[in-house]
Amino acid sequence: MKKSILSILVLCVLVMSLAGCGGGADDSAKGKETVKLGYVNWSEGIAMTNLAAAVLEEKMGYDVELTMADVAPVFTSVASGNTDAFLDVWLPVTHESFIEKYGDDMVDLGISYENALLGLVVPSYVEIDSIEELNDNKELFDGEIIGIDAGAGLMAAAEKSIEEYGLDYKLLMGSGPTMTAALGKAIDANEPIVVTGWAPHWKFARWDLKVLEDPKGIFGEVENIHKYSRKGLEEDMPEVAEFLKKFKLNEAELGDLMGAVEEEGNEPLEAAKKWMNEHEELINSWIK
Repeated sequence: MKKSILSILVLCVLVMSLAGCGGGADDSAKGKETVKLGYVNWSEGIAMTNLAAAVLEEKMGYDVELTMADVAPVFTSVASGNTDAFLDVWLPVTHESFIEKYGDDMVDLGISYENALLGLVVPSYVEIDSIEELNDNKELFDGEIIGIDAGAGLMAAAEKSIEEYGLDYKLLMGSGPTMTAALGKAIDANEPIVVTGWAPHWKFARWDLKVLEDPKGIFGEVENIHKYSRKGLEEDMPEVAEFLKKFKLNEAELGDLMGAVEEEGNEPLEAAKKWMNEHEELINSWIK
């Protein structure tokens, strides 16, 4: 009798253990779903994408794979389904050509930031206010406009501005970080410089800058930053899609986030996690 009872107890424990292991494996598998986010080496994109990754990992239990590339490959990857989302799509002007080409293969999840702006930027101590004044001050700027990565819509607009305004200037290609490094070096030396710039960007909080007037409207009016996902994300990961739809920052929030991410020595994801923990009410409004 004792042996029978012992055998039954052992069997029950075994069954319960297997059931527990089975449930744990399912939960683990669910928690290990990977969200793939693409971004470009632009300050607002780095900040927003790392914040989204922090929320997905720390608050929602997903793994996140971040991939940085030029803008064209990011659009191609989202449209082909290899990347789940891109959070830094400027519309209606800057990325219009990419939406015309890939828009039917992606899903617009809404606006993440309103009133974004492109243009040519100078330190406020520079005594010109309009793009039309650049030719008369060519020697002041050594005939150079400091640009970013070649595939950016901002660079296309800058090239067009050189043509439309008849500027005798050379547009130098680089990246967002090399542009801000050159800007900072010039400001430290109180020297004139003109760069391709955009807002939101942490540089406007760090330095006293102005966007040159653009009478011809080459750089367009203010824009909104959208979030685009691959087709099928809403079906495959409805919780992720719903979070991304709600993900939105105002000027003060994004400016503060970019400043935290850009601080010397900060690793972007860790800085984003810290910022996330300091803004729980906002974060909870996206995930509840």
